[in-house]
Amino acid sequence: MTIFARPRTASPMEAARWSPRRQLATNLRSVFGRAYPRLIGLAREPSWTFFEVLLPFLTTSAFVFVYRALDAPAEYIGFVVLGGAMTAFWINVVWMMGAQLWWEKDAGNLELYFTTPIDLMSVLLGMALGGLVASCLRAGVVLLVGTVVYGVSFGVDQWVLLLAVFVLTLTALYGFGMVLASLFLLWGREAFHLAQLLQEPVYFLSGLNFPVARLGMLGALAISTLPLAVGLDAMRQLAFPGGVATYGTPSPEIEAALLVAMTCFFLLAARFMLRTIERMARHEGRLTTRGD
Repeated sequence: MTIFARPRTASPMEAARWSPRRQLATNLRSVFGRAYPRLIGLAREPSWTFFEVLLPFLTTSAFVFVYRALDAPAEYIGFVVLGGAMTAFWINVVWMMGAQLWWEKDAGNLELYFTTPIDLMSVLLGMALGGLVASCLRAGVVLLVGTVVYGVSFGVDQWVLLLAVFVLTLTALYGFGMVLASLFLLWGREAFHLAQLLQEPVYFLSGLNFPVARLGMLGALAISTLPLAVGLDAMRQLAFPGGVATYGTPSPEIEAALLVAMTCFFLLAARFMLRTIERMARHEGRLTTRGD
């Protein structure tokens, strides 16, 4: 008598006849399965959290001391602290989302994703949610410590709009990360170099440490293409109303509408590109067995 029976694996034809409810339940399990390693990793490697919080905070502190030496307006200190907190999410998007499928291919796991009856977006969503917890922890610590140590005071009047802008910024960013995951997988070994290439220029164009309006035409270009630039500028206007953050850029309401448009565009683009690479992998034998 068998005590522990091996779970039966659904055949492709059987999986094709699944009800929408069963498909949803299977995709939700895949979301949890990909989020779990990132969540449990926070408890198993506390040193990672320490260094991920400490080292970026040193960079934030350097800019704070520069602005103080230049006798810049006090708001600039708040700009740096808020930008340092949002840096955590961009790093997570580039490294834990953009390059993730390429890393999975290098580890030999990508074939499993393409052969199982799940949506590839559920895999990336699980990675995003798992990484989001660590990023929120790091961003919260940087924001809290920076506020206490450097005496930053916020004057938020529209909390609902601020929260909506924050959520829209994260949604657009992780949609952009899914697009990057598809592109990096297609580009193969260049994914690592592209991830490094995108990191510092985006820091500059997004105005992490200064108002993006100071970049002129480059700032306008960044606001029209980068969710991080739009969201950060809107949050600064809402956190420091009536100051230098409100000059030269659209109002927070307009930028919130831009974030909605970016969210829809990046999610639809990610859906299309992920379906395309699934077709290439399953029908053409590409991405997993041939080439890089």
